[in-house]
Amino acid sequence: MARPGPGLTGRAVLERAGLPAVGLRRLEGGDVSTVERSGDWVVKTRPGGPPGLFASEARGLERLAGAGVRVPAVRYVDPEGIVLAYLPPGPPDWEGLAAQLARLHGAREATYGLDAPVFIGPIELPARTGAALDVWREARMAPLLDAGSGVLGGLRSRVERMLARSTPPLEGPVWVHGDLWSGNVHMSAAGAALIDPSVWAGERAVDLAMMTLFGGFPPAFWEAYEARAPVPAEVRAWLPYWRLYFVLVHVVLFGAAYRSAVERELAAIDALPTRRAGLGVR
Repeated sequence: MARPGPGLTGRAVLERAGLPAVGLRRLEGGDVSTVERSGDWVVKTRPGGPPGLFASEARGLERLAGAGVRVPAVRYVDPEGIVLAYLPPGPPDWEGLAAQLARLHGAREATYGLDAPVFIGPIELPARTGAALDVWREARMAPLLDAGSGVLGGLRSRVERMLARSTPPLEGPVWVHGDLWSGNVHMSAAGAALIDPSVWAGERAVDLAMMTLFGGFPPAFWEAYEARAPVPAEVRAWLPYWRLYFVLVHVVLFGAAYRSAVERELAAIDALPTRRAGLGVR
């Protein structure tokens, strides 16, 4: 018996949401899920995906919305998919994006981490709250090192030694998008919006690190962001420390092609001056 195609899966999720599948068609993107549009709605599906993936996305979108960030509204979510409002495309709005991120990164949270699992792409990371570097080392980096150990080889021990000795500057916990590359920014008719979040309470440097990993954010964005939320020079210098997390995600998902990127970030971290434990910038 032939397996149902992605359109049938999206159709089933729309039906469960009580919505008609009108002119269902595949949209660009969708490395983790199949993404389709049906009129005013977008349906994302991943049959056999990790349990909790779409519930986590819904929580993240709702948390960002509560912080004043434009996101697609969540209409329906179940284990196999999520239905979101379709946001018609519009012109670039880098200043609007900067204003939203400055607002998100300016609201301090009580503690680091999240009391629920966090997904970055299809990778599940454990629930954990607590001190900044405990969450970072044990609930973010360690699972990725375990998952990528076969590819990393001796690089794993180098990363572990770096984590044990390094103390980056800390500004305090804020909600972060958690996977903020340019492909997760949607310029809509209403202004800049964020999609596909991996939300947890961390250093804003986590978002800044991903934004600088692959580029795609023009000077107009950075000028507007810096005007609202200046980034201390020491925080900027330590972005390789946080960027390594995203490089490890790519090692887990795509393999040995990203070993050289691990080495590059480690070399940049090794070149940083030693910091005293507990020294913050706020």
